[in-house]
Amino acid sequence: MANSASARKRANQAEKRRQRNASRRSMMRTYIKATVAAIASADKSAAEAAFKKVVPVLDSAATHGLISANKAARHKSRLNAQIKAL
Repeated sequence: MANSASARKRANQAEKRRQRNASRRSMMRTYIKATVAAIASADKSAAEAAFKKVVPVLDSAATHGLISANKAARHKSRLNAQIKAL
């Protein structure tokens, strides 16, 4: 356990950051799953609506350092390609 005041503070900050990151990561995955489900149902309008919701979530995750910008771009590109193929 942390022995100094600064170490206790860093432990508290790390825990807050871990919880915040877990929440954002969970939200990102939920939106991606909703988009994939809409694509699987072959409903193009629903898939496009879900895609419009997931794009800002992915961009936000990349901005906050949760995922890399390339990973966000890869997810958006693949989802959009699947929607266009419907």
